[in-house]
Formats: sequence, C-alpha cells, structure tokens
Amino acid sequence: MPIQAETTIWLKSFITILCGVGLYASVFMLAKTRRAERGLLEGPSVVQSPRARLFGGLPNALLGNAYYPLVVLLVWVRPLPLALDLAIAAAALAAVTSAFLAYSLLFVTRRACPYCWSAHAANWLLLAALLALRCSA
Repeated sequence: MPIQAETTIWLKSFITILCGVGLYASVFMLAKTRRAERGLLEGPSVVQSPRARLFGGLPNALLGNAYYPLVVLLVWVRPLPLALDLAIAAAALAAVTSAFLAYSLLFVTRRACPYCWSAHAANWLLLAALLALRCSA
C-alpha cells in the first residue's frame, strides 16, 4: 500500500476514534441533561447552565450525538471531496464552540467536568486531523 494511502487510512481511523470519544461524552452528558430535567441530579451541574444549550435551546450534548456520527460518515464517504469540506466546516464550528465552553468552564461556571473536557479535546484534535486529511488528499 502506498504511503499516502496508509496515511489516509491512519487519519480516518484516528478521526473515527476521536468521534467515538466525543460521542461517548455526548451520550453521557445527554443522559445527565435528561436526569436534570426530571430533577434527579443530586447537585449542581454544567448541564443546568444556560451555556449547555447554545443553539436553538437544544442541549449541546444532543447536537454532539448527531455531529460525531455525521463526521465519521462524511470522512469515509468517497469520492465526494465536498463531504470532507463539510466535515471541516462542522469541526471548525465545534472547535470554536468548545473554546467558548472551555472558557466558561474555567472562568464562569468553575465546575469540574471531565466529560466536557474530553469532548473539547476531541473537537480540537478533530479539526487538526481533518485538516491533515485534507492536505493528504
């Protein structure tokens, strides 16, 4: 297999793993959001913050549940270069949103949220990996 093909497969696999991490965090946080809506949380949580619903009042975690599988689908679709461009645009929006939410975690809500940080890291790495994939294409 040529080196470029190996690199492409490696990047796509890495992107898929990152999406798995992000999806896991999103599923967990969406379940926590649903528990909060039913009044079943024992203490305060970031899911109760207004920043947990940035787009149209939908839980950020719900959007993540759609976003991560969509990125995987777009990355593995061939031969549509537009699919990769759409994935990069979505990842750029997710990375900027993660920067805003990370700032909020550190300086506004000041709450520990390992699932949030896992998703933020996945989003930042996803953008970098998708851009690397674009350069290798």
